Amino acid sequence: MAANERIDFSEIPGTYVFDGRRSRKGLALNLMSAALNDASEREKFRTDEEAFMEQFRLSEDHRDAVRRRDWRRMVELGGNIYFVVKIAVADGRHVPEVVAAMTGQSVEEYKAMMQEGGRKPNG
Repeated sequence: MAANERIDFSEIPGTYVFDGRRSRKGLALNLMSAALNDASEREKFRTDEEAFMEQFRLSEDHRDAVRRRDWRRMVELGGNIYFVVKIAVADGRHVPEVVAAMTGQSVEEYKAMMQEGGRKPNG
């Protein structure tokens, strides 16, 4: 493959490649999520989530995904999974809960799938 050729991942079900386009689309969400590294920012988020999202000027689509804790939608909207997970941690959740939810499985089902070699390429 030539250096200037791009691979089209859009045909792989459930795959959202974090490229430049998606990064720009999710900038506000990722900045907000990154702020949650700080304990005082997590407290502000827990106290008034709407004001916190306003502070970072999240789009209505981003806000809706955050309100519903729709992890897959956040990633689709440009959220970097490493930042999006910080929202879950602020809620007291664990990473396996997030990734299981993204696959539509319980945590136990997700763990079993991963122990059996992961998700099959066709979904």
